[in-house]
Amino acid sequence: MFNFTPLLGAQSSSPASQSLLELDGGVKVLIDLGWDEDFDVSKLKALERHIPNLSIILLTHATPAHLAAFAHCCKNFPLFTQIPIYATTPVISLGRTLLQDIYSSTPLASTIIPSSTLAESSYASGSIAADKSLNLLLQPPTSEEIASYFSLIHPLKYSQPHEPLPSSFSPPLNGLKITAYNAGHTLGGTIWHIQHGMESIVYAVHWNQVRENVLGGAAWLDTSGGGAEVIEQLRKPTALVCSSKGAEKNPLAGGRKKRDDLLLDMIKPVAVKGGIVLIPSDTSARVLELAYLLEHAWRREHSNNNNESPLKSTKLYLASRNVGATMRYARSMLEWMDENIVRELEADENAAASNRQPKRTEGKQNTGRETQNAGKSEGPFDFRHLKLVERRSQVQKIISGKGPRVILASDTSLEWGFSREILRSIASDPSNMVILTDEYGNASGDDDQPSKLGKTLWEWYHERRDGVALESGSDGQNFEQVYTDGRELTYRTSERLALEGKELLSYQQYLATQRRLQNSMAMSSGAGLETAADAIEDASSTSSSSSEESDPERQGKALNTSAAVAHMNRSKTGLTKNILGINVILRQPGVYDYDVRGKKGREQIFPFVSKRRRTDDFGDLIRPEEYLRAEERDDIDGQDLRDGVPGKQAKFGQKRKWGESGSRNENSRKEANVPNKRRRPASDLKGSDTIRDGESHVNGHLEGDDMEVTDGSDSEVEDIAIGPSKIIFSQTSIKVNLRIAYVDFSGLHDQRSLSMLIPLIQPRKLILVGGGTAATTALATECRQKVAISPNESGKPAHDNVYTPTNGQTVDASVDTNVWTVKLSTDLVRRLKWQNVRGLGIVTLTGHLTAMTVQDQEAKDSINSKRRKLIKKDSEESAIDKVDTADSLPEVTPVLDVLPASMAAATRSIAQPLHVGDLRLADLRKIMQSTGHNAEFRGEGTLLIDGLVAVRKSATGKIEIEGGGLGLSDYPVRSYEGSFYTVKRKVYEGLAVIAGG
Repeated sequence: MFNFTPLLGAQSSSPASQSLLELDGGVKVLIDLGWDEDFDVSKLKALERHIPNLSIILLTHATPAHLAAFAHCCKNFPLFTQIPIYATTPVISLGRTLLQDIYSSTPLASTIIPSSTLAESSYASGSIAADKSLNLLLQPPTSEEIASYFSLIHPLKYSQPHEPLPSSFSPPLNGLKITAYNAGHTLGGTIWHIQHGMESIVYAVHWNQVRENVLGGAAWLDTSGGGAEVIEQLRKPTALVCSSKGAEKNPLAGGRKKRDDLLLDMIKPVAVKGGIVLIPSDTSARVLELAYLLEHAWRREHSNNNNESPLKSTKLYLASRNVGATMRYARSMLEWMDENIVRELEADENAAASNRQPKRTEGKQNTGRETQNAGKSEGPFDFRHLKLVERRSQVQKIISGKGPRVILASDTSLEWGFSREILRSIASDPSNMVILTDEYGNASGDDDQPSKLGKTLWEWYHERRDGVALESGSDGQNFEQVYTDGRELTYRTSERLALEGKELLSYQQYLATQRRLQNSMAMSSGAGLETAADAIEDASSTSSSSSEESDPERQGKALNTSAAVAHMNRSKTGLTKNILGINVILRQPGVYDYDVRGKKGREQIFPFVSKRRRTDDFGDLIRPEEYLRAEERDDIDGQDLRDGVPGKQAKFGQKRKWGESGSRNENSRKEANVPNKRRRPASDLKGSDTIRDGESHVNGHLEGDDMEVTDGSDSEVEDIAIGPSKIIFSQTSIKVNLRIAYVDFSGLHDQRSLSMLIPLIQPRKLILVGGGTAATTALATECRQKVAISPNESGKPAHDNVYTPTNGQTVDASVDTNVWTVKLSTDLVRRLKWQNVRGLGIVTLTGHLTAMTVQDQEAKDSINSKRRKLIKKDSEESAIDKVDTADSLPEVTPVLDVLPASMAAATRSIAQPLHVGDLRLADLRKIMQSTGHNAEFRGEGTLLIDGLVAVRKSATGKIEIEGGGLGLSDYPVRSYEGSFYTVKRKVYEGLAVIAGG
């Protein structure tokens, strides 16, 4: 069984992606936790309903569309952190920096408490109904909390099958296997293959088959065999879940090089005019491709002394609040990138090693500093020209400076991050330009809300109402830049303010209601009851020297209490105060007092929980995380823990330790009172290579003309409010005179990739999500007409196997198979001759299918056995059993038995031998080359051997061998015959011949 339900991202303009997969046995797999730039908590209602039933969670990309809601779910959904989560290492590291950037950039990420929830809280507390216009914010997770959430994710590697562990409230997974494959869209992006029973599911949402500068293509094709075949693990799945975004987009003529040159050609005219180029990008994924491209383009321009390019005088910046940590992670994960990145790093290291050798020039030895500078290697992400900026004040200094500048800024949506502020500052100058790198949905918003910035600019780019400027590129072709000519752009701004008066009362009522709900959930789930039950059992089993505890009556009462608690835990029912007694202080939240007057024995003593020592057959259990080195904790938690472990915030109803709250408040007050210093996230405490006050840039070589960016003290403090707060919205209008351009750096599949790969994958059923309605409908129509999706065994046509669900709609994509159970007779089993084919036992058999009852089969097997004497002794007992079972209908079982003698001769003449196996042309090419033959690929799927024999493999897997060239004088007939029959012999050797009959 396989049911698929898209929670977000199906036939929608929102880029957010959430999918629910329900498998046989009640196993539920959630893939992705995407969110859009609105951060609307109401869009997570469907996800919240499924959390108590989830088995595992899988993450695909480190982008807001795939994991922006991860920290919100961990902080606000109690059972979410108990679900095992799996992702690749780059997704974990880059996702951590992404969410830290989001929560430090926009107050809207803290999410607004719904007005309906506030009204319910006010009604439950008996106060006046809350004002529905209040936009109260939840407390955002801190950088330390985000790092702790991502430390819960289990890292995986590509192409390694893994059997995950289910959550504590999930049914058994029954052999579920997950395997991650490279998706090519982002660093560490994943195509998931899920194997469960007979279901083979491939989840491929947002992938890219084209190789880029930093990222390799998706792992669909087998590169060792010429790239014409899909790898065996992803071929012919029972269901393929594919994204439809980009199905209507045609690829750019010229490929990656044309795209890169087009971006540089658009920058040069603005650099000549001394303007500013804004390139909105994300903060952790696609920004690596843009940063690598621009940095290496600047290196080439500066290394060419004869070239007077305007890029030499143009300054290059990358602005994001957590970009330093992102680049540090990128430098440590080069093995996840394209192989050209690894070769570049090795070449730089070899060149640096050769330059470290001291040389003598004209009898004078080089100084140590010259040798050190000459031997310094520059890696792919050791930036020389690209300056990393993390502060708002530094961004303002860059904008107010002089000269041409190119600024990469987060985020692509232009709804949060530095890109929004930069656009507002440079919009009025016609010499400036914004280059969009991704497509946006419709610009129309709600009636009471203005349109989004990115979507509005995308609409203006397609309208071209005010004209188009044509510029000539380096290849002589013209490219377009759209004028805006003073159009008015209206957008919404947000500001965080502290709560006061009645607003604070409404927030406290909401907290009290949520505390009661979470306490009731904890009591009903029984998760918090087991610890207390163990404590009571331990207390009842320990001996005491007091005379009151030695009373048999008191001991019996303690044992009865322990038994009652254990029974309540198994039945998941509540515990009364009469049963708990003094343990009510431990068992029931919110209870801190107990009347001990008139009590005896244990009822007079404050309850104490003694921790059990967990042991196994080898001794005490060891927790490996307690023995990690400091640098290992940095890799796991994404922050430096040498100065102390960051404390976690107490949950609703959780008791704090003495001095815990005071120390935190004291530390926060100390940080707040320090003048001219900025509180930074823990991930940037050490090793940051961003622009700092009074420091030179480590990799960017920030010296000379760039010092005005960091001059003076910076008293900027983060905008994150510690206490309860609300958000205030206002509308702002600006006049836009800059130019708008577009270069596709989304890194997604296009129409050609989808049309080529889906027929090669050959899925039995196809589910299209992750795109708009128009793109999904167009791709579904093309797949129904051209893609050869085979009809199922029940006779359903192929077009019924293409599904286009909407958000919340469940489709049944189960594999269409019929399974019958046939029992083999003992005589037939003895005659089977097994053959080993690639580790599998294969046998062919021919038998006679008959219907036998259980008694007939047992009687036949017993007669053929050698224990006839035992049957005679038990004949009387078996006769009694037959009389008892004669009244009931016998159970009939299909049994495959040996053919009778009359049918064996006729069947033997009809049976033909079978060839079992799947011979790959790449393997045949290696075999022929090892035996001295010349073998090479010609065309698509054709192997030419000795220039005479052509071997092809059809779509059904059939091997076709064709010979030719007899008229050529260079190849005699004897050579042709040797090559032809040698190829046939090698093909037969690669297959297992199973005799018929």
